[in-house]
Amino acid sequence: MVTSDSTNPFSRQVGAMTLTLKSDLEIQLTRVFNAPRRLVFEAHSKPEHVRRWWGRKDAELSVCEMDFRPGGTWRYVMRKPNGKEYAFRGEFKEIVPPERLVWTFGFEGMPGEPGIETFTFEEHDGKTTLTTISHFDSIAMRDAVIKSGMEHGAAEMWDRLEAHLRAIA
Repeated sequence: MVTSDSTNPFSRQVGAMTLTLKSDLEIQLTRVFNAPRRLVFEAHSKPEHVRRWWGRKDAELSVCEMDFRPGGTWRYVMRKPNGKEYAFRGEFKEIVPPERLVWTFGFEGMPGEPGIETFTFEEHDGKTTLTTISHFDSIAMRDAVIKSGMEHGAAEMWDRLEAHLRAIA
């Protein structure tokens, strides 16, 4: 079991991304992208962009459905070379371009309700710091996500996002 508290959070570097256990119920991921926040936000808001970077590098995003508005839903299916699929889903709760995005995030097949994820996009000197905070209903749920190795997938996905941002800049 991994523990932390708000006065002494646990952090570790995973490639260019920092993972922090902000509390017993929260995981924070942070990375600086070499692109303006308008572009980083756009890459999260349009399927033609999301298809190019979301998921692991050895997988294809075979389904990318998104109704990008508060109350709209989304569903992504990542297909590995062996044909195995992993599906994710949620609902957009709050959208404040290009500053903030809040959605629910669930892995199909994992017990429990989708958790809440908040994305903040902050620009400084043409670079964007993207911070996501995932909130879980229990320590057990947060720890299950950590045990899944999600930080390696997230770091790899954000490397793909950085490459995509370079390509469209």
